[in-house]
Amino acid sequence: MSSTHATGTSTPTATISRYRWVICALLFFATTINYVDRAVLGVLAPTLRTELGWSDQDYGVISASFTLAYAIGFLVAGWFIDRVGTRIGYTVYLTVWSLAAAGHALAKSVVGFSLARFTLGLGESGNFPAAVKTVAEWFPKKERALATGIFNAGSNVGAIVAPLVVPWLALTWGWRTAFVATGLAGLVWILFWWPVYRRPAQHPKVSSAELAHIESDPPDPPGRLRWAQLLRFRQTWAFALGKFLTDSIWWFYLFWFPLFMADRFGVDLRTIGLPMVTVFLLADVGSVGGGWLSSALMKRGWSANAARKTAMFACALCILPVVFAPHVEGQWVAVWLIGLAAAAHQGFSANLFTLTSDMFPRTAVGSVVGIGGFAGAMGGFCINLGAGWLKQHTGSYAAMFVMAGCAYLSALLVIHLLAPRLEPARLDVDRPATAP
Repeated sequence: MSSTHATGTSTPTATISRYRWVICALLFFATTINYVDRAVLGVLAPTLRTELGWSDQDYGVISASFTLAYAIGFLVAGWFIDRVGTRIGYTVYLTVWSLAAAGHALAKSVVGFSLARFTLGLGESGNFPAAVKTVAEWFPKKERALATGIFNAGSNVGAIVAPLVVPWLALTWGWRTAFVATGLAGLVWILFWWPVYRRPAQHPKVSSAELAHIESDPPDPPGRLRWAQLLRFRQTWAFALGKFLTDSIWWFYLFWFPLFMADRFGVDLRTIGLPMVTVFLLADVGSVGGGWLSSALMKRGWSANAARKTAMFACALCILPVVFAPHVEGQWVAVWLIGLAAAAHQGFSANLFTLTSDMFPRTAVGSVVGIGGFAGAMGGFCINLGAGWLKQHTGSYAAMFVMAGCAYLSALLVIHLLAPRLEPARLDVDRPATAP
Protein backbone atom coordinates (compact mmCIF):
# COMPACT_ATOMS: atom_id res chain seq x y z
CA MET A 1 0.00 0.00 0.00
CA SER A 2 1.10 3.57 -0.55
CA SER A 3 -1.70 5.47 1.13
CA THR A 4 -0.79 8.24 3.51
CA HIS A 5 -2.62 6.41 6.26
CA ALA A 6 -1.29 2.95 5.43
CA THR A 7 -0.71 0.67 8.43
CA GLY A 8 0.84 -2.69 9.14
CA THR A 9 4.31 -3.88 10.01
CA SER A 10 5.01 -6.65 7.52
CA THR A 11 6.36 -4.42 4.72
CA PRO A 12 6.98 -0.95 6.19
CA THR A 13 9.46 -0.01 3.48
CA ALA A 14 6.70 -0.33 0.86
CA THR A 15 4.63 2.41 2.45
CA ILE A 16 7.24 4.86 3.68
CA SER A 17 7.04 8.25 2.00
CA ARG A 18 10.02 10.57 1.56
CA TYR A 19 8.44 13.93 2.23
CA ARG A 20 11.15 14.73 4.77
CA TRP A 21 13.53 15.23 1.84
CA VAL A 22 11.18 17.85 0.36
CA ILE A 23 11.54 19.75 3.61
CA CYS A 24 15.31 19.29 3.42
CA ALA A 25 15.23 20.76 -0.10
CA LEU A 26 13.47 23.88 1.21
CA LEU A 27 16.16 24.24 3.87
CA PHE A 28 18.78 23.92 1.14
CA PHE A 29 17.25 26.75 -0.91
CA ALA A 30 16.84 29.00 2.13
CA THR A 31 20.50 28.51 2.99
CA THR A 32 21.45 29.20 -0.63
CA ILE A 33 19.58 32.52 -0.53
CA ASN A 34 21.15 33.31 2.83
CA TYR A 35 24.65 32.96 1.43
CA VAL A 36 23.97 34.77 -1.83
CA ASP A 37 22.85 37.79 0.17
CA ARG A 38 25.86 37.79 2.49
CA ALA A 39 28.38 37.03 -0.31
CA VAL A 40 27.42 39.97 -2.54
CA LEU A 41 29.61 42.40 -0.62
CA GLY A 42 32.63 40.10 -0.81
CA VAL A 43 32.31 39.77 -4.60
CA LEU A 44 32.01 43.53 -4.99
CA ALA A 45 34.68 44.37 -2.39
CA PRO A 46 37.58 45.07 -4.80
CA THR A 47 35.32 47.32 -6.90
CA LEU A 48 33.82 49.14 -3.89
CA ARG A 49 37.26 49.57 -2.30
CA THR A 50 38.41 51.42 -5.40
CA GLU A 51 35.18 53.33 -6.17
CA LEU A 52 34.40 54.40 -2.59
CA GLY A 53 37.98 54.75 -1.35
CA TRP A 54 37.87 52.15 1.43
CA SER A 55 41.05 51.07 3.22
CA ASP A 56 41.58 47.44 4.22
CA GLN A 57 40.72 48.45 7.77
CA ASP A 58 37.47 50.13 6.60
CA TYR A 59 36.47 46.89 4.90
CA GLY A 60 37.34 44.96 8.05
CA VAL A 61 35.02 47.21 10.09
CA ILE A 62 32.17 46.82 7.56
CA SER A 63 32.57 43.04 7.53
CA ALA A 64 32.84 42.90 11.32
CA SER A 65 29.54 44.84 11.60
CA PHE A 66 27.78 41.91 9.96
CA THR A 67 29.38 39.27 12.16
CA LEU A 68 28.78 41.25 15.37
CA ALA A 69 25.07 41.56 14.56
CA TYR A 70 25.00 37.93 13.47
CA ALA A 71 26.41 36.97 16.87
CA ILE A 72 23.91 39.05 18.81
CA GLY A 73 21.05 37.88 16.61
CA PHE A 74 21.94 34.22 17.12
CA LEU A 75 21.24 34.48 20.85
CA VAL A 76 17.73 35.78 20.24
CA ALA A 77 17.09 33.64 17.16
CA GLY A 78 17.53 30.30 18.87
CA TRP A 79 15.27 31.31 21.75
CA PHE A 80 12.66 32.82 19.41
CA ILE A 81 12.52 29.84 17.03
CA ASP A 82 12.29 27.31 19.87
CA ARG A 83 9.17 29.13 21.04
CA VAL A 84 7.31 30.18 17.90
CA GLY A 85 8.40 27.21 15.78
CA THR A 86 10.25 27.00 12.51
CA ARG A 87 7.33 27.88 10.23
CA ILE A 88 6.82 31.34 11.69
CA GLY A 89 10.44 31.86 12.69
CA TYR A 90 11.88 31.19 9.25
CA THR A 91 9.33 33.50 7.63
CA VAL A 92 10.15 36.37 9.97
CA TYR A 93 13.90 36.10 9.64
CA LEU A 94 14.00 35.63 5.89
CA THR A 95 11.82 38.70 5.39
CA VAL A 96 14.13 40.83 7.54
CA TRP A 97 17.34 39.70 5.88
CA SER A 98 15.95 40.05 2.34
CA LEU A 99 14.92 43.65 2.93
CA ALA A 100 18.23 44.43 4.62
CA ALA A 101 20.20 42.92 1.72
CA ALA A 102 18.35 45.11 -0.76
CA GLY A 103 18.90 48.09 1.55
CA HIS A 104 22.66 48.06 0.85
CA ALA A 105 21.82 49.94 -2.35
CA LEU A 106 21.00 53.01 -0.25
CA ALA A 107 24.39 53.08 1.51
CA LYS A 108 27.00 55.67 0.49
CA SER A 109 29.63 55.63 3.25
CA VAL A 110 31.47 53.25 5.55
CA VAL A 111 28.91 54.04 8.27
CA GLY A 112 26.01 53.40 5.88
CA PHE A 113 27.40 50.07 4.76
CA SER A 114 28.14 49.11 8.36
CA LEU A 115 24.52 49.79 9.33
CA ALA A 116 23.23 47.79 6.36
CA ARG A 117 25.55 44.89 7.23
CA PHE A 118 24.48 45.03 10.86
CA THR A 119 20.80 44.72 9.93
CA LEU A 120 21.56 41.92 7.49
CA GLY A 121 23.44 40.07 10.22
CA LEU A 122 20.47 40.29 12.59
CA GLY A 123 18.15 38.87 9.93
CA GLU A 124 20.45 36.12 8.69
CA SER A 125 21.09 34.85 12.21
CA GLY A 126 17.79 32.95 12.10
CA ASN A 127 18.67 30.59 9.26
CA PHE A 128 20.78 27.94 10.96
CA PRO A 129 18.85 27.68 14.26
CA ALA A 130 15.68 27.19 12.21
CA ALA A 131 17.24 24.74 9.77
CA VAL A 132 18.94 22.56 12.39
CA LYS A 133 15.78 22.50 14.50
CA THR A 134 13.78 21.47 11.43
CA VAL A 135 16.20 18.61 10.76
CA ALA A 136 15.86 17.47 14.39
CA GLU A 137 12.06 17.46 13.98
CA TRP A 138 11.99 15.71 10.58
CA PHE A 139 14.86 13.20 10.66
CA PRO A 140 15.99 10.36 12.95
CA LYS A 141 19.51 10.63 14.34
CA LYS A 142 21.03 8.28 11.79
CA GLU A 143 19.98 10.59 8.91
CA ARG A 144 20.58 13.98 10.51
CA ALA A 145 24.23 14.42 9.50
CA LEU A 146 23.34 13.71 5.86
CA ALA A 147 20.32 16.03 5.96
CA THR A 148 22.43 18.72 7.63
CA GLY A 149 25.14 18.26 5.02
CA ILE A 150 22.59 18.66 2.23
CA PHE A 151 21.01 21.86 3.52
CA ASN A 152 24.42 23.20 4.57
CA ALA A 153 25.56 22.66 0.97
CA GLY A 154 23.26 25.58 0.15
CA SER A 155 25.84 27.86 1.72
CA ASN A 156 28.31 26.80 -0.94
CA VAL A 157 25.77 27.01 -3.75
CA GLY A 158 24.98 30.53 -2.62
CA ALA A 159 28.66 31.37 -2.62
CA ILE A 160 28.84 29.92 -6.17
CA VAL A 161 25.78 31.75 -7.47
CA ALA A 162 26.98 35.11 -6.16
CA PRO A 163 30.19 35.37 -8.26
CA LEU A 164 28.29 34.14 -11.32
CA VAL A 165 25.38 36.57 -11.04
CA VAL A 166 26.68 39.60 -9.13
CA PRO A 167 29.46 40.66 -11.54
CA TRP A 168 27.02 40.50 -14.46
CA LEU A 169 24.43 42.59 -12.59
CA ALA A 170 27.06 45.09 -11.45
CA LEU A 171 28.76 45.45 -14.82
CA THR A 172 25.42 45.76 -16.64
CA TRP A 173 23.30 47.92 -14.31
CA GLY A 174 25.65 49.00 -11.51
CA TRP A 175 26.55 47.58 -8.10
CA ARG A 176 23.43 48.97 -6.40
CA THR A 177 21.21 46.86 -8.67
CA ALA A 178 23.15 43.77 -7.63
CA PHE A 179 22.16 44.33 -4.00
CA VAL A 180 18.50 45.02 -4.81
CA ALA A 181 18.00 42.08 -7.18
CA THR A 182 19.62 39.47 -4.95
CA GLY A 183 17.98 40.81 -1.80
CA LEU A 184 14.38 40.91 -2.99
CA ALA A 185 14.67 37.52 -4.71
CA GLY A 186 14.72 35.95 -1.26
CA LEU A 187 11.09 36.85 -0.63
CA VAL A 188 10.04 34.30 -3.27
CA TRP A 189 11.09 31.45 -0.95
CA ILE A 190 8.42 32.40 1.56
CA LEU A 191 5.73 31.71 -1.06
CA PHE A 192 6.81 28.04 -1.00
CA TRP A 193 7.65 27.66 2.69
CA TRP A 194 4.49 29.05 4.26
CA PRO A 195 1.92 26.83 2.52
CA VAL A 196 4.13 23.70 2.49
CA TYR A 197 5.61 23.46 5.97
CA ARG A 198 3.97 21.64 8.88
CA ARG A 199 5.45 19.44 11.58
CA PRO A 200 5.62 15.75 10.57
CA ALA A 201 2.76 14.52 12.76
CA GLN A 202 0.48 17.22 11.31
CA HIS A 203 1.49 16.90 7.67
CA PRO A 204 -1.00 15.21 5.32
CA LYS A 205 1.74 14.07 2.92
CA VAL A 206 3.70 12.14 5.55
CA SER A 207 2.77 8.45 5.62
CA SER A 208 2.39 6.60 8.89
CA ALA A 209 5.50 4.58 8.00
CA GLU A 210 7.56 7.73 7.41
CA LEU A 211 6.28 9.23 10.65
CA ALA A 212 7.31 6.07 12.49
CA HIS A 213 10.74 6.30 10.83
CA ILE A 214 11.12 9.96 11.84
CA GLU A 215 10.10 9.16 15.43
CA SER A 216 12.15 5.94 15.68
CA ASP A 217 14.62 7.38 18.19
CA PRO A 218 13.84 7.15 21.92
CA PRO A 219 11.58 10.00 23.03
CA ASP A 220 13.11 13.16 24.41
CA PRO A 221 13.13 13.47 28.20
CA PRO A 222 10.26 15.54 29.62
CA GLY A 223 10.69 19.19 30.45
CA ARG A 224 12.15 22.26 28.77
CA LEU A 225 15.52 23.81 29.40
CA ARG A 226 15.72 27.54 29.97
CA TRP A 227 18.31 29.31 27.86
CA ALA A 228 20.55 30.20 30.80
CA GLN A 229 20.54 26.58 32.00
CA LEU A 230 22.14 25.43 28.76
CA LEU A 231 25.35 27.27 29.70
CA ARG A 232 25.81 24.81 32.58
CA PHE A 233 26.38 21.89 30.23
CA ARG A 234 29.78 20.79 28.97
CA GLN A 235 28.03 19.77 25.75
CA THR A 236 26.95 23.37 25.10
CA TRP A 237 30.50 24.63 25.54
CA ALA A 238 31.90 21.88 23.31
CA PHE A 239 29.65 23.01 20.47
CA ALA A 240 30.13 26.74 21.12
CA LEU A 241 33.93 26.61 21.30
CA GLY A 242 34.05 24.40 18.21
CA LYS A 243 32.02 27.02 16.36
CA PHE A 244 34.15 29.90 17.66
CA LEU A 245 37.36 28.32 16.40
CA THR A 246 36.12 27.14 12.99
CA ASP A 247 33.39 29.54 11.88
CA SER A 248 35.89 32.39 12.06
CA ILE A 249 37.87 30.73 9.28
CA TRP A 250 34.80 30.37 7.07
CA TRP A 251 34.06 34.08 7.52
CA PHE A 252 37.61 34.82 6.44
CA TYR A 253 37.19 32.79 3.24
CA LEU A 254 33.78 34.31 2.48
CA PHE A 255 34.68 37.98 2.95
CA TRP A 256 38.42 38.06 2.19
CA PHE A 257 38.98 35.53 -0.61
CA PRO A 258 38.16 38.02 -3.43
CA LEU A 259 40.49 40.62 -1.90
CA PHE A 260 43.22 38.02 -1.39
CA MET A 261 42.96 36.99 -5.04
CA ALA A 262 42.98 40.63 -6.14
CA ASP A 263 45.99 41.56 -4.02
CA ARG A 264 48.04 38.41 -4.60
CA PHE A 265 47.19 37.54 -8.22
CA GLY A 266 45.55 40.66 -9.73
CA VAL A 267 42.09 39.07 -10.12
CA ASP A 268 39.28 41.61 -10.72
CA LEU A 269 35.48 41.68 -10.95
CA ARG A 270 35.50 40.20 -14.44
CA THR A 271 37.77 37.28 -13.53
CA ILE A 272 36.88 36.47 -9.91
CA GLY A 273 33.94 34.26 -10.89
CA LEU A 274 35.74 31.05 -11.83
CA PRO A 275 38.09 30.96 -8.80
CA MET A 276 35.18 31.58 -6.40
CA VAL A 277 32.97 29.02 -8.14
CA THR A 278 35.76 26.46 -7.90
CA VAL A 279 36.33 27.00 -4.19
CA PHE A 280 32.69 26.87 -3.20
CA LEU A 281 31.81 24.04 -5.56
CA LEU A 282 34.46 21.99 -3.79
CA ALA A 283 32.95 23.14 -0.49
CA ASP A 284 29.57 21.87 -1.68
CA VAL A 285 31.00 18.41 -2.25
CA GLY A 286 32.65 18.50 1.15
CA SER A 287 29.45 19.44 2.94
CA VAL A 288 27.51 16.46 1.63
CA GLY A 289 30.54 14.16 1.80
CA GLY A 290 31.29 14.94 5.43
CA GLY A 291 27.70 14.33 6.45
CA TRP A 292 27.57 11.15 4.37
CA LEU A 293 30.76 9.77 5.93
CA SER A 294 29.57 9.85 9.53
CA SER A 295 26.10 8.59 8.56
CA ALA A 296 27.68 5.71 6.60
CA LEU A 297 29.88 4.78 9.56
CA MET A 298 26.85 4.75 11.87
CA LYS A 299 25.00 2.46 9.47
CA ARG A 300 27.98 0.08 9.78
CA GLY A 301 27.47 -0.04 13.52
CA TRP A 302 29.80 2.74 14.68
CA SER A 303 28.66 4.83 17.62
CA ALA A 304 27.68 8.43 16.98
CA ASN A 305 30.74 9.51 18.99
CA ALA A 306 33.20 7.49 16.89
CA ALA A 307 31.54 8.26 13.56
CA ARG A 308 31.23 12.04 14.03
CA LYS A 309 34.73 12.51 15.42
CA THR A 310 36.38 10.29 12.83
CA ALA A 311 34.75 12.31 10.05
CA MET A 312 35.77 15.57 11.72
CA PHE A 313 39.38 14.39 12.19
CA ALA A 314 39.64 13.46 8.51
CA CYS A 315 38.35 16.90 7.56
CA ALA A 316 40.79 18.66 9.92
CA LEU A 317 43.74 16.86 8.32
CA CYS A 318 42.63 17.94 4.84
CA ILE A 319 42.67 21.58 5.93
CA LEU A 320 46.33 21.72 7.06
CA PRO A 321 47.86 22.41 3.58
CA VAL A 322 45.99 25.73 3.29
CA VAL A 323 48.83 27.39 5.25
CA PHE A 324 50.81 27.40 1.98
CA ALA A 325 48.14 29.30 -0.04
CA PRO A 326 49.70 32.80 0.27
CA HIS A 327 53.17 31.51 -0.65
CA VAL A 328 52.52 29.60 -3.88
CA GLU A 329 53.24 31.24 -7.22
CA GLY A 330 50.41 29.85 -9.30
CA GLN A 331 46.94 31.34 -8.92
CA TRP A 332 45.23 27.98 -9.36
CA VAL A 333 47.42 26.22 -6.85
CA ALA A 334 46.15 28.71 -4.26
CA VAL A 335 42.57 28.21 -5.44
CA TRP A 336 42.82 24.42 -5.09
CA LEU A 337 44.41 24.64 -1.65
CA ILE A 338 41.70 26.99 -0.41
CA GLY A 339 39.02 24.92 -2.14
CA LEU A 340 40.18 21.75 -0.38
CA ALA A 341 40.15 23.59 2.95
CA ALA A 342 36.67 24.99 2.27
CA ALA A 343 35.38 21.51 1.39
CA ALA A 344 36.83 20.05 4.56
CA HIS A 345 35.44 22.95 6.60
CA GLN A 346 31.94 22.19 5.39
CA GLY A 347 32.31 18.48 6.10
CA PHE A 348 33.53 19.37 9.59
CA SER A 349 30.67 21.84 10.02
CA ALA A 350 27.96 19.37 8.96
CA ASN A 351 29.06 17.01 11.71
CA LEU A 352 29.56 19.80 14.23
CA PHE A 353 25.97 20.99 13.73
CA THR A 354 24.72 17.43 14.12
CA LEU A 355 26.35 17.13 17.54
CA THR A 356 23.61 19.35 18.95
CA SER A 357 20.85 16.87 18.12
CA ASP A 358 23.09 14.00 19.32
CA MET A 359 23.48 15.58 22.75
CA PHE A 360 20.32 17.64 23.33
CA PRO A 361 16.55 17.06 23.14
CA ARG A 362 14.71 18.55 20.18
CA THR A 363 13.16 21.25 22.36
CA ALA A 364 16.60 22.69 23.10
CA VAL A 365 18.33 22.28 19.73
CA GLY A 366 17.43 25.72 18.38
CA SER A 367 18.73 27.45 21.50
CA VAL A 368 21.98 25.45 21.56
CA VAL A 369 22.58 26.22 17.89
CA GLY A 370 21.89 29.86 18.69
CA ILE A 371 24.51 29.89 21.44
CA GLY A 372 27.02 28.17 19.16
CA GLY A 373 26.16 30.52 16.34
CA PHE A 374 26.82 33.47 18.64
CA ALA A 375 30.24 32.05 19.45
CA GLY A 376 31.01 31.37 15.78
CA ALA A 377 29.95 34.83 14.71
CA MET A 378 32.05 36.40 17.47
CA GLY A 379 34.96 34.44 16.03
CA GLY A 380 34.08 35.99 12.66
CA PHE A 381 33.91 39.44 14.25
CA CYS A 382 37.40 39.00 15.68
CA ILE A 383 38.89 37.62 12.50
CA ASN A 384 37.41 40.34 10.28
CA LEU A 385 38.83 43.08 12.46
CA GLY A 386 42.09 41.17 12.78
CA ALA A 387 42.40 40.49 9.06
CA GLY A 388 41.84 44.14 8.22
CA TRP A 389 44.43 45.28 10.77
CA LEU A 390 46.99 42.62 9.81
CA LYS A 391 46.65 43.24 6.10
CA GLN A 392 46.92 47.01 6.46
CA HIS A 393 49.92 46.86 8.81
CA THR A 394 51.85 43.86 7.45
CA GLY A 395 50.75 43.76 3.82
CA SER A 396 50.41 39.98 4.09
CA TYR A 397 47.73 37.30 4.55
CA ALA A 398 50.21 34.70 5.87
CA ALA A 399 49.18 34.85 9.54
CA MET A 400 45.52 34.39 8.65
CA PHE A 401 46.20 31.23 6.67
CA VAL A 402 48.30 29.76 9.50
CA MET A 403 45.29 30.25 11.80
CA ALA A 404 43.05 28.70 9.15
CA GLY A 405 45.21 25.59 8.95
CA CYS A 406 45.45 24.95 12.69
CA ALA A 407 41.94 25.86 13.88
CA TYR A 408 40.16 22.57 13.18
CA LEU A 409 42.46 20.17 14.99
CA SER A 410 42.34 22.57 17.93
CA ALA A 411 38.55 22.63 17.80
CA LEU A 412 38.27 18.85 17.67
CA LEU A 413 40.58 18.52 20.68
CA VAL A 414 38.43 20.95 22.67
CA ILE A 415 35.24 19.13 21.68
CA HIS A 416 36.68 15.76 22.67
CA LEU A 417 37.89 17.03 26.04
CA LEU A 418 34.48 18.52 26.88
CA ALA A 419 32.31 15.75 25.37
CA PRO A 420 34.49 12.62 25.20
CA ARG A 421 31.53 10.30 24.54
CA LEU A 422 28.94 12.77 23.16
CA GLU A 423 26.84 11.83 26.15
CA PRO A 424 23.32 13.36 26.14
CA ALA A 425 22.86 16.43 28.30
CA ARG A 426 20.72 15.62 31.33
CA LEU A 427 17.75 17.76 32.24
CA ASP A 428 18.80 17.46 35.87
CA VAL A 429 20.89 20.60 35.47
CA ASP A 430 21.37 21.13 39.20
CA ARG A 431 23.74 18.18 39.50
CA PRO A 432 27.41 19.28 39.52
CA ALA A 433 28.44 16.67 36.95
CA THR A 434 26.84 18.64 34.16
CA ALA A 435 28.77 21.84 34.78
CA PRO A 436 31.85 22.66 32.70
